[in-house]
Amino acid sequence: MPPYAQSLMASGLKIDWAKMPTYNTIMSVAAGAGLLLVVALGRQLLTRGRIATPDGWALAFGALGFTLVVTGLHMTLTWPLAGQGFPFDNIIFGEPALAFGVFLLSASFYLWKRAAEFAVEDGIERTSRVALPISVFVFGMGLACFGIAAAGWKYTLFAAPPEEPISGEFANYPWLEASFMSGLYVLVGIGALLFPFALRTPRTWMSPTIGVVWGLAGLAFLIFGGLNYFTHIGLIVNTM
Repeated sequence: MPPYAQSLMASGLKIDWAKMPTYNTIMSVAAGAGLLLVVALGRQLLTRGRIATPDGWALAFGALGFTLVVTGLHMTLTWPLAGQGFPFDNIIFGEPALAFGVFLLSASFYLWKRAAEFAVEDGIERTSRVALPISVFVFGMGLACFGIAAAGWKYTLFAAPPEEPISGEFANYPWLEASFMSGLYVLVGIGALLFPFALRTPRTWMSPTIGVVWGLAGLAFLIFGGLNYFTHIGLIVNTM
């Protein structure tokens, strides 16, 4: 267990929540929904060759992208979690959320502007060509996900304090939640590293592999984020 966690457990955790706004709950839900929708859209392109109701996808990506950009940008630039002993969480949650939000907003804008083009049968080829330049950034964020996962395992950064409901029951086993959260970042990272290569040959094993790893990670982030609305509220009540 890292020293900061030992000291918190020994002294009893008290947090001045007025100095630490925490909103990684909605970030997790939005990121999970975004990953699931990206997988669903990719599957539609691969199976049908076109996108049904692209304006609906544009609205969905726009809503999720806006949520992630606003929260991720604020966390990245202001480090709201630093004042109470969790500065690393600003990097872990803020920067990936910001990057993913930008990706989703970009996709939303493109789908909105070019909706008619996706009614044709070569949608997968067109999408692959358009997404290829941004895939370099996606690849880089995949490397970042592996870095976050490695840090999470080495320093058990995701360990919940005893005051947090449910997750706090495993406070004496910090490696457990660290392994779970780091594993999710590994799944996202695998898909991101494969993404540029899958765009070049979209109808190979890489596309379904990306679908599986991003689908699993998206579902986990969505459920875990929803659960955190209870656990984080409980943590606030127990540490005021």
